[in-house]
Amino acid sequence: MKKLLLGAGALLLSLNLQAAQDPEAVYAKACSACHSGNLPTAPKRGDKAAWEPRLAKGTDVLVQSVTNGLNAMPPGGLCMDCTAEDYQAVIKLMSE
Repeated sequence: MKKLLLGAGALLLSLNLQAAQDPEAVYAKACSACHSGNLPTAPKRGDKAAWEPRLAKGTDVLVQSVTNGLNAMPPGGLCMDCTAEDYQAVIKLMSE
């Protein structure tokens, strides 16, 4: 029984470590510096017209662009602890 409880505890801990970050928090700490209008080439949060051609490329392409960097955006987009899931969530947040 102890082994089962230890195994379940370890599983829950590992799931918590891989949980996505809050998109609002990621935006505030890493994305808003450029995507709030400070960098003219970065699409602003909520600017659907600016995000439309980017979204047309597909989420996987956008996540790859953030991961690798694109134009003025550095690799990781200033979020060094973000996962692909985090990037997807914050892209969704900014593009709505």
